[in-house]
Parts: sequence; structure tokens; C-alpha cells
Amino acid sequence: MRLFAAVLPPRAAVEELALFVEGLRRMPGADGLRWTGRPGWHYTLAFMGEVDEALLPELSERLARAAHRTGPFPLRVRGGGRFGHRALWAGAAGGLDDMRLLAERSDAAARRAGVAMDGHHRYQAHLTLARSRADTDLRPFVAELEHFEGDRWEVAELALVRSNLPVSGVPGEAPRYETVATWPLGGPRPAAG
Repeated sequence: MRLFAAVLPPRAAVEELALFVEGLRRMPGADGLRWTGRPGWHYTLAFMGEVDEALLPELSERLARAAHRTGPFPLRVRGGGRFGHRALWAGAAGGLDDMRLLAERSDAAARRAGVAMDGHHRYQAHLTLARSRADTDLRPFVAELEHFEGDRWEVAELALVRSNLPVSGVPGEAPRYETVATWPLGGPRPAAG
């Protein structure tokens, strides 16, 4: 099964972003992009790819430990960016150091559980909004995203998500995401400041 560890935004944050994205989808050139749907909006912490089901118990135990060692932290959807000319994303603000730490712990948990992980990448908090099969000028969309700042929420859990890839062959069909498990964040709360 294809798995990844993630932070899932609450419904209110998703709805808030969806209203903003409606405007992006009316911009010139938007019809050439494949827009992701609300069910696919998440912040990936550690992408594991294909994971043997036999590894799931130890992976779950180690992810639970990673969650327990990390305290809840504030986050909001804010701004955005692009990867090259083919992926448009919304960014994040708030407890980014905490999120980066949770990402590192999730990656380490997967490795220790025996999951073959790709090489280490510098973590960039992003929520994918759209992709393109061909090079596209995404700068106008990124410029618009600079005006977006969602309401703050508290990240209180780590999720393990299964990605079910499309099998129908229907153009534009998106993957389906299924939350396999969640663990509460439970480390000491950061001091207010």
C-alpha cells in the first residue's frame, strides 16, 4: 500500500482555502491546470511509497512514539509557491519548526520500521493545489496566493494516510486518500510567547 505521514487541515481551514481557490480557478490559464480536490489537501510530512503490510504494526508503533514526543503547534494556510513550472501549492505559517521536526521524526520512524525511504530532502511545508503536464507560467497564481492567510488552528495529531491511485484510466481522475490511523500529539506544550 502507498502510504505517507501527514498533517490534515481541519474542515474550516479547507473551506476557507477552497473559497480562495475558486478565484484562482477563474484566472487566465487555470483551465490548463489539473486542480486537486479538497479530499486531497494535506501537508505531507514523510512520503513512504509502497509499504509492505507486514511493516504496518512496527511503523504504527514508531509513528505513535514520534507523535507523543511532539507537542501540539499552531498552523495556518498562508501564501504559496511552485515547484518548477508544473506544481502550484499553498504554504503554511506558524509552528513551522515544530512541523519540520514532526516530519523528521516521521521519516526516521519509517526508516527504523524498515520502510525504504528516498534520500533526505529539505522539508518544505506545502499543500498541492494544481499540477500541469506541460511547463506553465505559475507566477500569476503564486502572486495571488501571496494575499491568502487563513485562520490559525492547532495541529493536534499525526495521520498515516493511504493513497489509492486511479485505476480506471479516466483522464483527470484523482487519487483517493484514506486515513489509516491517527495519533495525538502529546509532548510538552510550547511556552506562550
